[in-house]
Amino acid sequence: MAYQNKLISFAVLALLHAASSQAAPNPLRNAYYGDLHTHTTLSFDAYIMFGTTTTPEQAYRFARGETVDYLGKPAKRDVPLDFQAVTDHSENLGVFNTLDDPNSEFSKTELGQALRKVGKGDIKVWELIFPYFKTGTELPGVDRKAIAKSTWERLIDAANQHYQPGKFTTLIGYEWTSHPDNQNLHRNVIFRGNNVPDRPFSSYESRNPEDLWAFLNNIRKQGQEGLAIPHNANASNGLMYSWNDSQGKPIDEAYAQQRVLNEPISEITQNKGSSDTHPSLSGNDEFANFEIFDTLLTGAQKSEPQGSYVRDALGKGLVIKTQTGTNPYQFGVIGSTDFHNGLSTGAENSYGGYIGGVDPTHLGESNNPDNILKNGLLSTISPLRTGSGGLAGVWAEENTREGIYDALRRKEVFATSGSRLKFRFFGGWDYDRQLVKADNWVQTAYSQGVSMGGDLPTKPTTAKAPRFVAWGLKDPDSGNLDRLQVIKLWTKDGKYQEKIFDVALSDGRKRDPATGLVPPVGNTVNLKTASYSNSIGDAELSAVWEDPEFDPSVPAVYYLRVLEIPTPRWSTILAAKAGAPIPDNAPAIIQERGWSSPIWYYPKG
Repeated sequence: MAYQNKLISFAVLALLHAASSQAAPNPLRNAYYGDLHTHTTLSFDAYIMFGTTTTPEQAYRFARGETVDYLGKPAKRDVPLDFQAVTDHSENLGVFNTLDDPNSEFSKTELGQALRKVGKGDIKVWELIFPYFKTGTELPGVDRKAIAKSTWERLIDAANQHYQPGKFTTLIGYEWTSHPDNQNLHRNVIFRGNNVPDRPFSSYESRNPEDLWAFLNNIRKQGQEGLAIPHNANASNGLMYSWNDSQGKPIDEAYAQQRVLNEPISEITQNKGSSDTHPSLSGNDEFANFEIFDTLLTGAQKSEPQGSYVRDALGKGLVIKTQTGTNPYQFGVIGSTDFHNGLSTGAENSYGGYIGGVDPTHLGESNNPDNILKNGLLSTISPLRTGSGGLAGVWAEENTREGIYDALRRKEVFATSGSRLKFRFFGGWDYDRQLVKADNWVQTAYSQGVSMGGDLPTKPTTAKAPRFVAWGLKDPDSGNLDRLQVIKLWTKDGKYQEKIFDVALSDGRKRDPATGLVPPVGNTVNLKTASYSNSIGDAELSAVWEDPEFDPSVPAVYYLRVLEIPTPRWSTILAAKAGAPIPDNAPAIIQERGWSSPIWYYPKG
């Protein structure tokens, strides 16, 4: 693009992004940004491991841009979110924070007294509670059901009180925390409206996802609409996206139908790593080694990559559909934070370690960056292995519970690694190659094809191959764009294949026809000052791309990946603030990115 596009006015960019926050319904849909995975003092681990005191009420106020007290100082998010769900753990919901009261039921138990003696934040507290968490054993001497019921009512009230239709949407939800043998099968359960069950379905009731789906099916008959969102598949040891069900039997059509009905969305990135893909699974992907968290959530045991990443699941889903008639892994993707301090942020300069984010100015005041880098937090997870958290993006007509939830249902959603990238992805058969230059290109893209999350229409006999419209706009407060890529998976001989296509490159770069390689965008990061320049890359990129290797007899799935230019990672920013050496066990720079929900192609018949 022309050089002046690099210098596109930040004011103009801000206006383009601000349009996504307008309350009036928009049939062409606005981009809204939020977080569907946040923990407060009501979660057992947030309270007992990190000493979190942030309440659900404070979490919502912070998310919508208000100032809250955090560690005795005011904290305010740099840019308000459009929507949020506080998703405290359903297991022992609201139980552990009763230890603040020495006369509470739990405080008087032997375990409660031991925990109070050790104190919050000490590694020994995890040693005391992990056996219960790992095995799903009830805490002795406490009526966790009664406490959970009243705490659940508080969560509902907090969400309802802070809901501002058209401006800030709260979604009622919780986290179902199944963790057999330290393998992550967690799901966030999100409800469409205010009509919700009287208490959460927890892993105490069942540790099998199939039973959670049965619960969702049952309440749906009562008008209580909800869905489940798998997260941290990267730490599932291959169980999250397996070839088999919870009993070890090959996935059949009944399982596939229930899964795709109840889990239309998966988390692709968050605080504890990216679940897009792993270098061992995508050896030809030069950008696969991004925020890799490749062990189980606690301990040093490696997590099996196969079955633990979204791209692997998308490929498996195509294969399973040929065998059963239904694709169990036909889901869209979002990003989240999974922060356990109640404050949802996504920016690199707002993150200070495993517990969560704060606002940039508060970070330097309340935490000692030098200590964080050298010693870490009192956790079984090294903070340098974690990232700044992601964002969930949705394309919706309006910022309401119904608008946001329905976008999740139809999978017209996307994920970012934390920045407010804005991008669209459409698929069809008759798109004009110059479509994105037209003023009404979005309307035409909808009318002539499908958006992210959809199935391509039946192939016309005159069409050679599908065409995809890809468009991306930078975050006004982050790096320029490096490139747009379409990632394709398809089946061959009972297995799946993958390939990455660079469909739009910044700075007028071209692929070398001899080597097939694309020149790097460059790197302007000053490691000493943790700064960078937007003198490389483009503010906006777009393309209409036709699949050059399309075979109409073969099912395929496509999704868009948007890459920013290199910028400083959070650990580098903290090192610069502290005047400390940059850690050598973490990347110094990062290429923030976004992922669209996929578009699927299935041969007719």
